[in-house]
Amino acid sequence: MSARRIVSISLTSLAIEHWLKQNPDWPDDLPLALATEGTHGPVIHDVNRAARLAGVTRGARATDMRALCPSLRIEDAMPDADRAALDRLVFWARRWGPFSARDGDDGLVLDTTGADHLFGGEAAMLADMQARFALAGLTARLAVAPNWGAAWALARFGPERAISHDGADLLPLPVAALRLSDDTLLLLRRLGLKRIGDLAAIPRLSLTRRFHRAPAGDNPLIRLDQAMGRQAEPVSAKDAPEVIQSRAALAEPVQDPTDWLPGLTADLCDQMAARDLGCRRLILSVFRVDGERRDITVATAAPSREAAHLLRLFDGRLDRLDPDYGFDLITLTARAVEPLAAAQPGLDGRVDEALHLSRLIDRLSSRFGAGAISRPALAAHHIPERAQTGGALIEAEAPPPPDMPTRPIRLLTPPEEIRVLYAIPEGPPAQFIWRRQTLRVARYAGPERIAPEWWHDRPGTRLRDYFRIEDAQGRRLWIFREGLAHDGRGGPPRWFLHGVFA
Repeated sequence: MSARRIVSISLTSLAIEHWLKQNPDWPDDLPLALATEGTHGPVIHDVNRAARLAGVTRGARATDMRALCPSLRIEDAMPDADRAALDRLVFWARRWGPFSARDGDDGLVLDTTGADHLFGGEAAMLADMQARFALAGLTARLAVAPNWGAAWALARFGPERAISHDGADLLPLPVAALRLSDDTLLLLRRLGLKRIGDLAAIPRLSLTRRFHRAPAGDNPLIRLDQAMGRQAEPVSAKDAPEVIQSRAALAEPVQDPTDWLPGLTADLCDQMAARDLGCRRLILSVFRVDGERRDITVATAAPSREAAHLLRLFDGRLDRLDPDYGFDLITLTARAVEPLAAAQPGLDGRVDEALHLSRLIDRLSSRFGAGAISRPALAAHHIPERAQTGGALIEAEAPPPPDMPTRPIRLLTPPEEIRVLYAIPEGPPAQFIWRRQTLRVARYAGPERIAPEWWHDRPGTRLRDYFRIEDAQGRRLWIFREGLAHDGRGGPPRWFLHGVFA
């Protein structure tokens, strides 16, 4: 029986690299940091290379780093999206071994026992792993060892692509390689125990007495035994999600899958109906005789398992396939599968009107592209023009909108400057000119003060005071005063009209 071999993969820059992958136009020389909420305000979660060279460090307060690097751009981190991406990588990494799991929020662990010979040995396997992660836009540090703890330590504190066969490689590493909390590491440093070798030289009885109340995951003695292989730490691998797929293996190569598509769609929908599921995405794959594969992907705005509707989404798209000398295998796979219980029409025979709308969206998106149709989506910003973005309709269901102050239906982009003829102190203008019209304010509500977003705006950006006004003709407008008199951020305040109420 082969000795157990565990590979640890460290993806410490996953958050920033995932963000940059979704924003490919970001300049490499512009410092960028991702921030999360801390006890005393935002703290730096991850940084790009330019910010790292400028001295921006993880865990520091965002305000301190902005003072250190005035050109630093700070965006909100997306920990939930990062964890979802890591979960997908768990199953993607099983090309190197049958058992894999997530290791914290920035790593993977694989059991590759007996599999390295398929890649030319462990050194070649690690090189292949690192190269494939690099092609995916991710920086990975890897190590292989007889157990999880040793592999984790070498991947983060050892040499590049380390290969270990016993615990001797761990002795020169710092005690931080034992996966201990910051408080425990601080205590060990105060005791003069800086390296794993120093800790291993301490009598076990002394360590047991000192840390007998520590939890198992933060007990130096237990972590040392795990790293040295004296205590088992199995890899608990998640089961891969069930793939719902319909296949057609052909006796002879064909050039067009049209005749087989209705049967494949009906079979796939029957499989989903048996499980009370629906899908948001379908992938039609044809496997050519030369070994190449061609895919066509269609998506829906809502989960569906109606065969006729899903079949129509492929209208006009099969011509994009390049059959070459033909294909002899066709598969239809359901992706983004969600629970979908059977629905019954009302007693009057009517069906849900929203269902008709989603089908219309699906057909238009399939014909003109998913980016041709969009809907407003809320963004986490205080500034009104940043609080709404255009989101694709063919996506997961939008969350319900939060409670927000009264806002106009139509915003002017950009806000239009108005010329004030007479203003009420600390209130709106009593009379102003907009688009060559002189308007008199009959009544108003406000102000609503919106401060600059210091993590986005440049220093010196002025605050805004918004007013909801109604003129003598009954028109309801949304105006704001930019800045205050004598605020030291420019000349006299300026007035703008930003929106029109219905």
